[in-house]
Amino acid sequence: MAVSLHYAVIPTWLQLLGSAHKLLDKAEAHCDSDTAKERELLETRLADDMLPLAYQFKSCWTHSKLALEAARSGSFSPDMSPYPTTFAALRAKLDEAVSACKAIGEQELEDVAENDLVFSIGEKFRLDFAVQDFLLSFSTPNLHFHCATAYDIMRKKGFDLGKRDFLGRMRLKA
Repeated sequence: MAVSLHYAVIPTWLQLLGSAHKLLDKAEAHCDSDTAKERELLETRLADDMLPLAYQFKSCWTHSKLALEAARSGSFSPDMSPYPTTFAALRAKLDEAVSACKAIGEQELEDVAENDLVFSIGEKFRLDFAVQDFLLSFSTPNLHFHCATAYDIMRKKGFDLGKRDFLGRMRLKA
């Protein structure tokens, strides 16, 4: 059985985005409307040279919603805008990502799968991909990385999380 690009990418992305949503829910419940506590948690880093929790959630949006936009346009550059600093703004980003994943059709991805896609950072750095390779070898691992890093930061802060919190809703046989 051949697997479509859509099937190889979108269900996994939705699973990870669902996991990210649940992590964000736990973070928000933990802070219980205490904005100082919220700011402190969202600025927590796993290591000094890594970006904070809020950036990790934003990057889940980047490597799903923006990756799908790049699949259509043939161009991807990292989003350098500041990361959101509230749970509400981060939730809105994750909601946008879920909506984008649900909106893209199987045939739409198949139609662009072999198209060229350029990843660039200004004029200094460029990587050339086929759309399918960009989604499978760049965006998917990045989405896993940022979701796992958000999970790890929350574990570091003492949240009661287990592997199932990261795995999210699996696609089980009925």
